[in-house]
Amino acid sequence: MIKNGRKKKDVGIYGLAAKWYDRNTRKNRLAEMREYANEVASHVGENAKILEVAPGPGYLAIELAGRGFHVTGVEISPDFVKIEKANAKKAGVFVDFKEGNASSLPCDDNFFDFVVCSAAFKNFKEPLKALNEMHRVLKQGGTALIIDMNHEATAEDIENEIKKTGMKGFDKYFVKFSFKTFLRQGAYTKEEFERLINESRFENYKIKKEGISLYVYLYK
Repeated sequence: MIKNGRKKKDVGIYGLAAKWYDRNTRKNRLAEMREYANEVASHVGENAKILEVAPGPGYLAIELAGRGFHVTGVEISPDFVKIEKANAKKAGVFVDFKEGNASSLPCDDNFFDFVVCSAAFKNFKEPLKALNEMHRVLKQGGTALIIDMNHEATAEDIENEIKKTGMKGFDKYFVKFSFKTFLRQGAYTKEEFERLINESRFENYKIKKEGISLYVYLYK
């Protein structure tokens, strides 16, 4: 579904679906976002400028802003941009959320110390352009991190991930179904990421497997 969808356009979440996603994933994703924020923070210094590509409801960007970083978020869905801004205001932090496409980021060259993209890269119609845009906006010596589902995640990996979230009831079974079907089907393998990166402007990278995910580190 995702692979077919992204052939025509970038896959986004809009309208009532965006509101549902924000309302129903918040309680299960905040702990995960704190883990991601810890990982980002381990690579940057105080007052670093960080870009999140496709922040969805904005949980990670808001967590990073709460730690004192200067954070920008670029999101294709105008509905999510509204949700992000409302969530940031409620959290008492400022994030420069703006509408834009991963393949043409509305950001200056050589501006950010770190770029992060979680659970969204598989949705991009033009992944090579997205990689090159991440490279363009990074400062020399900066790092980009893509965290996304591994196409080769096993049923056991998925079961362990669900247990870790503590989800129950309908949420548990819906998310498990999503992981096992369209999310995994749309995801990249490690080898597919490597081929993309080798076509991009990034020359140095590292990929590691973590649970159901691949962590792709790109160095400028």
